[in-house]
Amino acid sequence: MTKTTPSREFDTEGCLQDDTIGGPAGAVPCADSRDAVMPASGLREASIEILARSAAALMLSIFTYSAVRQWLAAPTRITLLLLVVSAFMTLGLSLFARVPIKRDWTPFAFICSVGGTFYFLAVRLSPGTQLIPEVAGAALQLLGIGWQLFAKVSLRRSFGILPANRGVVSRGAYRFVRHPMYLGYFVTDIGFLLANFGIQNVIVYGCQFALQVGRIVREERLLSNDEQYRAYRCKVRCRVIPGVF
Repeated sequence: MTKTTPSREFDTEGCLQDDTIGGPAGAVPCADSRDAVMPASGLREASIEILARSAAALMLSIFTYSAVRQWLAAPTRITLLLLVVSAFMTLGLSLFARVPIKRDWTPFAFICSVGGTFYFLAVRLSPGTQLIPEVAGAALQLLGIGWQLFAKVSLRRSFGILPANRGVVSRGAYRFVRHPMYLGYFVTDIGFLLANFGIQNVIVYGCQFALQVGRIVREERLLSNDEQYRAYRCKVRCRVIPGVF
């Protein structure tokens, strides 16, 4: 006997339009060979993982040294210290992230991820024009860092630099938007930029925001092969900023 399945309609994000929205889609996920996704296992992957984390730790140390030197010369610049804190939350915690099930090694994903993570190395640390008071910039940074912390606690160890499948998370901050970490980055970066305004920083943060958008798109393309993520995407419609993106 052959079992037939009723036809179903999907919206533009692949979400079911009938009463099956509450559960995961029944289709078996299939990987797109164009995504160049490779399993993270074996000696080669372990060597790459160790090398990448060591390089990240080195660059974070160099940046911290430079930022602290600038702060010692002008101790009232709280935004500098908070920039270091944000960098540690963005990059430092990724050094202890869970090794992913699948990772996107395409050149576009690599450029977006590395550029969007290590952008702080190009930030102008010397004083710039203050469009808002230092305290106001620091307040925005604290708000963004607090949201990042909430998102990271929700993720636990399921975070990293390259787009990857480390398991689908729908708890905590992920009940509100699909990429709450990027919302935290955005608020933190705006706080520093407005208190340390300058042509170089405008260019750096403009490029960083564009890279983060590309990073989100690649991450969602990879995760869309997971039926659990497809079901989660149907429940949480907004990526980062409700009503905007």
